[in-house]
Amino acid sequence: MISFLSFLSPFAPFLATLFVLILLLEQISYLLKKRNVPGPNIVLPFFGNAIPLVMEPTGFWEIQAHLASSLGFSVNYIIGRFIVFIRDTELAHLIFSNVRPDAFLLVGHPFGKKLFGEHNLIYMFGQDHKDLRRQISPNFTPRALSTYTALQQNIILEHLKSWERLSSESPGKSISLRLLARDMNLETSQTVFVGRYLSNEARVKFRDDYNLFNTGLMKLPFDLPGFAFRNARLAVERLVETLTDCAAQSKSRMFQGDEPSCLIDFWMQETVREITESKTAPPSDYEIGSYLFDFLFAAQDASTSSLLWAVSLLDSHPDVLRRVREEVSSIWSPESDSLIRSEQLREMKYTQAVAREVIRYRPPATLVPHIAMKDFPLTESYTIPKGTIVFPSVYESSFQGFLEADRFDPDLQTELPGVWSWAPPMRGPKVRLESSGAFHCHVRHCARFQEAPYRRLR
Repeated sequence: MISFLSFLSPFAPFLATLFVLILLLEQISYLLKKRNVPGPNIVLPFFGNAIPLVMEPTGFWEIQAHLASSLGFSVNYIIGRFIVFIRDTELAHLIFSNVRPDAFLLVGHPFGKKLFGEHNLIYMFGQDHKDLRRQISPNFTPRALSTYTALQQNIILEHLKSWERLSSESPGKSISLRLLARDMNLETSQTVFVGRYLSNEARVKFRDDYNLFNTGLMKLPFDLPGFAFRNARLAVERLVETLTDCAAQSKSRMFQGDEPSCLIDFWMQETVREITESKTAPPSDYEIGSYLFDFLFAAQDASTSSLLWAVSLLDSHPDVLRRVREEVSSIWSPESDSLIRSEQLREMKYTQAVAREVIRYRPPATLVPHIAMKDFPLTESYTIPKGTIVFPSVYESSFQGFLEADRFDPDLQTELPGVWSWAPPMRGPKVRLESSGAFHCHVRHCARFQEAPYRRLR
């Protein structure tokens, strides 16, 4: 060891100079990309501002939004990557409307491909994406949606009853719903997506792996043993493997002519038909398992967040809660001993407005990261460099264009021209197809939760 150090000692000044040169080049590269855009003038080598992002993510993005107030966007540097934060609605819409191979790639997470894998729905473009949308369209027919409605409501009722029991066991005490709502949503997603193909033991393992994945999402991306990011990546592999097995079981049942009872059954029924008619080769079971995980990821945390905000906002706005109850009771009665039908949900216009306003007021997906595939002119005076991670803020956009944006007011939604007007920058087939089911599920939650006695949340 001593001899090795002795060997290196003559080179120490050169190595130190090289190290300082690399740091200097990194700073120069950052400043050249930054130009005169608001953002830090000096950043830590390699890490940049990753530490404050991980330690206090809300505060970090609030600072970025404040910096962006003048131009509509700001910049920063995270783990060797230059980032652009978009605050202005029109600029955010420009990013969302240019998701294509020669402009922006939607990544879902700054290190999404490493975490989610290559077979991921959000990375698909062109004909592949169109083919997949065609193949999964049977999942969203009125018959399929009615099946999901019944499954979801039965699970919601079971959990509401268990929450009532918890409440009666501790009278006068508040109940924290965050974990309870998350578990309910996970069971709902599991049952709607793969139903009978997931055993009780598999559901427990599934929940544990999903928790590992969830934890790793907000950690530093160190893919090393013992780190949360590595645990998350391995958990995703196990989850996809489980969902792949569910797809294989469903395909076998559909070949035997069984009736569909969950989303994967409706999907495999169409797949079996295409195989029988010798059409284009369908995705493999593994690819379908990966796509199912995408659906699960989209359905789980965002829906849980919106549900908790809906409960909290209805609790703090008794007038809104009263109107929801009046509308629901005029269309459906809890004493009827029947489930809410899809056509009844469509009649609940004010309840739908409440669901949209909850998502507008507290959007569950606050940031939607993209990668610039090429240099892209954002404004007349600034071009986003190739390789930049761009963060359009749906949260900031949701508070623009309203007279009293900071006030929760479902009546605003009844005055808007279209269902999707509550989220100005979100447009396109991917958004509509992959958000519609979640939105109607949210309406269903609001309709069902109005039955429950509201207690103050912790």
